[in-house]
Parts: sequence; structure tokens; C-alpha cells
Amino acid sequence: MIDLENGVFLEQVEDLSVRKRWPDVRDMLTLLEPADIAAVLAELPEDRLPLIYRLLPKELAAEVFVEMEAEEQELLIRSFSDTELREVLEELYVDDTVDLIEEMPATVVKRILRHTDPETRRSVNEILNYPEDSAGSIMTTEFVDLKRDMTVSDALKRIRRTGSDKETINICYVTDPGRHLLGLVSIRTLLLADEDDVIEDIMETNVISAATMDDKEDVAQDLSRYDFLAMPVVDKEGRLVGIVTIDDAIDVMEEETTEDFEHLAGITPTDKPYLRTGVWETVKSRIPWLLLLMLSATFTGVVISSFEDSLAACTVLMGFIPMLMDTGGNSGNQSSVALIRSLSLGEVSFSDLPSVIWKEIRVAVTCGAILAFCNFVKLMLVDRLLLQNTDITIWVAAVICLTLIFTVFCAKVVGCLMPMISDKLGLDPAVVAGPFITTIVDVLSLLIYFQFAMLLLGL
Repeated sequence: MIDLENGVFLEQVEDLSVRKRWPDVRDMLTLLEPADIAAVLAELPEDRLPLIYRLLPKELAAEVFVEMEAEEQELLIRSFSDTELREVLEELYVDDTVDLIEEMPATVVKRILRHTDPETRRSVNEILNYPEDSAGSIMTTEFVDLKRDMTVSDALKRIRRTGSDKETINICYVTDPGRHLLGLVSIRTLLLADEDDVIEDIMETNVISAATMDDKEDVAQDLSRYDFLAMPVVDKEGRLVGIVTIDDAIDVMEEETTEDFEHLAGITPTDKPYLRTGVWETVKSRIPWLLLLMLSATFTGVVISSFEDSLAACTVLMGFIPMLMDTGGNSGNQSSVALIRSLSLGEVSFSDLPSVIWKEIRVAVTCGAILAFCNFVKLMLVDRLLLQNTDITIWVAAVICLTLIFTVFCAKVVGCLMPMISDKLGLDPAVVAGPFITTIVDVLSLLIYFQFAMLLLGL
């Protein structure tokens, strides 16, 4: 296995290219997987990238092209002759061509479409007409279809004749003359069957399929749930129009997971890698959320200002505010992240809300009690005895520990309620829950803290 992490391989490629030892460069690159070759090419100077890319064999070059980032793809397209561009496009599957077109500027798109054959252009336009988040937008129209009256021998001949142009031949789909999906048959079944067996007799008829307008994330989850290599996609009339393959499903899940993390962190999602995103673009993705959260955090200041007299009377309480607020925020985020994940995987729905709340209540009481006990011991042994902080009395410790219990309780309930309710309202739970839970819990924790202080300390 070749180690690309230490940069030695890249240095060797650059050294050989400077000395114009092109056969050696080609031999080194062909030892790698397409994704690794794309990573190596991305590190090369822009003026050398097209030159070294042209060294790759035709089919490998197309596979590497698919793995490259949009910036490198655009650079190559602009350097290609019409013949070179046509050769690359001929090797791409339809869904890869669609992905390419979606990333390119209009001038490049026109050139790409001008050099694709009419059938591919028609398929590309059909896929582009589907909503961005639909199954239709990520499907490929290149699949093997069989007829139910075919024999196994006929089916294998068709696969050999057309399979080289299809994205996968592991699963073949059986359709009628109207292209309605009737069943499927695996290549394994065909190879193990007798040559004169009829497809109708050996095909599976209980087929799980997706509709063109289904959410692409749901389709990706179904592929994962059922361990499928591909999912057939049908239109409203049940006609087979394409398939979603496992590699596209993995891309969708990675994209959605990244988007959820960015929402939870209060960042506007972006498709660009971190190092390829400019400083100003990064600022624009973060500043709206920071402004919104800054304004919402003013409620915390309002609460503290309302209890200035109480704090002045017992200044020791001030030092524990950050701990209480952070513990509450962390508790709420734990619950919200767990619920957002469960909602995205379809493990829970709004109808499960009572069960979810009951579970989180029990978790909150247990966690709160443990945290309060540990904190009480710490306050008495460390703060009072070891550090000789006489302001820490039993009643002050009671205020802090009771606040911990109730803060954790409120935080976990809020943390599970917000994702569930936002999902029910058709909003993205990660967008609604992540950035606001901490602010809400901060206000609640302060209110609880000062109420206990007034009750137990008579402030």
C-alpha cells in the first residue's frame, strides 16, 4: 500500500515531471486508486495538472475525473480540446455527468452539453428537472433491464452486450413493454440457474422501490437499512426510470451529516471543502448565526441585571454561574443530538414524544442527582475545607446543587422537545435546535438559580 500522507509520493511525481520522465509518472499513478490519483493531482501546480492528467489511460482518466473537486474539473475542461472533452464525457455515467453540470459555470455547461450525445443530453435534462433533494436528482438512468419471458441464456447475452455501459450489472430489473417494474434478478441468480430457465420463474417480485420525488436522504437510509447495492426508482405510474446506487447513497449521507453538524454549530452549510473556502465566504456563513445568537443571549444579561441586588448580597454565587450555564447547555445538546440522529434515521417520530420525554426525564433526574452529589462533595471538601472559602455554606451548596438538578432536568426536556416539534412542523431539527438550545437553557438556569437563592438564602 502506497502512503500518500507523508508527501513523499507527491514529491517523487513532481520530481519526475520536472525531469519530463512521463512514462515513470504514468506508471506511478496507475498503481493508485482513482480517488488517490485525484488527491495527488489536486496538489499539483495548475499549469502541470492538465499535462499529467493526459498521461492516464482513457478509462482510468474518466474515473479520476469523477473523483476530482469542481475546481480541478473546470480547469481540465477549459484545457481540453473538443475531442478530449468528448472522450471523457463518453466514459462518464449519466449521474456523474449531472453532478458535473451542477458544479460548473454556465459557459462550461454549454460546452459540456454541446459535446454529449443526444440520448445522454436527454437523460441529463430529465434528471436536472427533478428537485435537488429528490431521489430523481441522484438516480442514474443506466441500468440493465430484462423481460420476463427471456431465458437465462438470453439475459446473459443482453448483459454482455449492454453491461459495459451500465453503472452496475449486479442487479437486473425486469420490466414489461410499458417499462413498469415487475421484479428483479441478481447476477448471482442468473449464473446459478439453468440456461433455459425463464426469468419470470426465478425473479424476485417483492421489490422495494423509491419514487422519483422521495427525499434522497430517505432513499439513502433505505439502501443502508436493507443492505441494497441499488434501489430502483419509479415514476407515478410505476414505470422504472432509474436506479440509485450505493455510492450515490453514501455521498448523500455524508452530505447530510456534514450539513447537520454545520447547523448544530451555527454555520450556514457550504459544499466547498474547508481549505478551499475563502475567508470572506467563511465569514458570511458564520456571521448571521453569531449575530442572531448574540442578540438572543442578551436575555441572559437581562436576567442577571434583574438580580443585581441579590448577587451583591451574596457575591459567591457569581462564581458558579458559568458552571451552571455550561452544564445545562451541555445536557440539552446531548439530548438534542441524540434525537436529531434518531429522527434522521427514522428511529423515532412525533408520535413517540411521550415515550421520549419520559425517558429523558428519568435520565435527567439520574444525571442531575449524580452531578449534584459530586458537586456538593467538591464544595464542602475542596472549596470550604481545603481552600478555606468560608462563604461556601451548607445553604449556598444546597442552592448550587438543587439548581444543577433542575437545570439538567429542564435542559434535557428542552433538548428533546425542540427537535421533535421542529420536525413535526417540517423544519430542519438541526437548524432550529442546535443554535438556540444553549441560549434557552442559559436563561432557565439563571432563573432557577436565583429563585433558589431567594428561597434558601433569603436574598
